[in-house]
Order: sequence, then C-alpha cells, then structure tokens
Amino acid sequence: MIKFHNTLGTISMTNDYFAGLVNAAAQSCYGVAAMAPSGTADNLKSLVLGSKFSEKGVRVTSEAGKLVIELHIKVAYGLNISAIVSSITHKVRYIVESFTGLSVARIDVAVDDILTD
Repeated sequence: MIKFHNTLGTISMTNDYFAGLVNAAAQSCYGVAAMAPSGTADNLKSLVLGSKFSEKGVRVTSEAGKLVIELHIKVAYGLNISAIVSSITHKVRYIVESFTGLSVARIDVAVDDILTD
C-alpha cells in the first residue's frame, strides 16, 4: 500500500494499481518487448498466475520520501538500448508524477534479455 498526505487528507493506492500503472507506461514505450521477472518471487508468480500479472518486472520502494522504481525489461533486437531506457525513464517519471502527485527519486532499468522475434 502506498500512502501519501496532502491538504485534503491521506490518499492510499494499492500495490497492484501502482505496479499496473508503471507496467503499462513502460510497455507502451517503443522497443520494449516485454517485462521480465525480477527475481524468484516473480518467477513463482509467473508459474502460478501465468505470464500476465501487474507486478511483473516492477519493484517500488521509498527513499527519503520519494519513490525509487526498479524495472526489468526485455528489448527487441537491433534497437538502441540507451534510447529505449531513456524513453522509459522519462515516460514512467512523467506518468507517475502526473497521475499520483508523488515525487520520483530515480528509476533503475535493467535490460534482462534481448528478443530476436
């Protein structure tokens, strides 16, 4: 659960909503073939829930009152990885800050695989 306070009171967002928001923003960027599991927990969830679940490849933590977003992606072969990562970081930061009002400290993107198909 992600909570933040403003002048109107306390706002809470579920992890599923937030992970889905980040996941959709990342996958809409050119060159992102898929999200990659980010550890054994994601691998087990993939086996149980199938390949589609909102938290796949997304980990969000808090650091000094700001969000730290970690993404694990698979990219398409033959594209500029640096440009893809730059596009993802700009888009995810914009979407998260404009939709939620929360500040993002940094976005770490790990390219776990390159797909040729």
